[in-house]
Amino acid sequence: MIELKHLRTLQALRNTGSLAAAAAQLHQTQSALSHQFSDLEQRLGFRLFVRKSQPLRFTPQGEILLQLAEQVLPQIQQALQACHEPHQATLRIAIECHSCIQWLTPALDNFRQSWPQVVMDFKSGVTFDPQPALQQGELDVVLTSDILPRSGLHYSPMFDFEVRLVLAPDHPLAQQEQITPVDLANDVLLIYPVQRQRLDIWRNFLQPAGVSPALKSVDNTLLLIQMVAARMGIAALPHWVVESFERQGLVVTKTLGNGLWSRLYAAVRDGEQRQPVIEAFIRSSRQHACDNLPLVHDASRPGNPIPQPLSSPLL
Repeated sequence: MIELKHLRTLQALRNTGSLAAAAAQLHQTQSALSHQFSDLEQRLGFRLFVRKSQPLRFTPQGEILLQLAEQVLPQIQQALQACHEPHQATLRIAIECHSCIQWLTPALDNFRQSWPQVVMDFKSGVTFDPQPALQQGELDVVLTSDILPRSGLHYSPMFDFEVRLVLAPDHPLAQQEQITPVDLANDVLLIYPVQRQRLDIWRNFLQPAGVSPALKSVDNTLLLIQMVAARMGIAALPHWVVESFERQGLVVTKTLGNGLWSRLYAAVRDGEQRQPVIEAFIRSSRQHACDNLPLVHDASRPGNPIPQPLSSPLL
């Protein structure tokens, strides 16, 4: 019977003191507003204000409804504001490899400045296979280069990056101009502890050529780099991971074939990508990476093609 528009109209009438002024404030005609009051009074069975009174005077019943408007309308406004504020107090994140920490940790500092109420929680126990935990509701965001078909997940493009061959400075291949799959046949390839089919270098470089070097798992990026520098093997890593080590002279990097590229995504449960906290986290992290990592391209912008398939995995 009483609608919010009626309460707002009563407030406008009290604040302006006349039907004409209230109609102007509400962007209505005076006749339309008068008809609205007449219709409401007829349905309620009592008058709300005294017509043609100077100053305008409300009836006792009108005063009661004005008090209701003063109580209800601010509460509704507060509730609507709360709807636009984050409901998530914690954002649970997992990443596919430890190397992401190098750029993601400082990116989170920027994010916290705008969202200080959100607690960032890293789930390290699912680092190398986090997407099932995301599907089951144990995580909120997974940074990944794997796209699982028919998974019920949404993948927001983050950035494209080159995967480079990493060698000791005195490795024989360090002086070679172009690296072919056969060049790696007799080396030990140091990898993260994942199935080889998830590796960019395996699926898109070695396997098509029928080359199968020995594999050795290493679950720590710094240790992996040290092992490469000590001539205990070679590796294929995102360029941003090894760029600082290469500048120090600890390792050298080479382009694999004509260039091996991959794309990083932020995976969330489908339907949750527009939640304010998640959307802000993805946008902030992408921007920080594109501003600070060497030789990466914003994958959210059209016109940024990469030479390799977009769904190739990170590792």
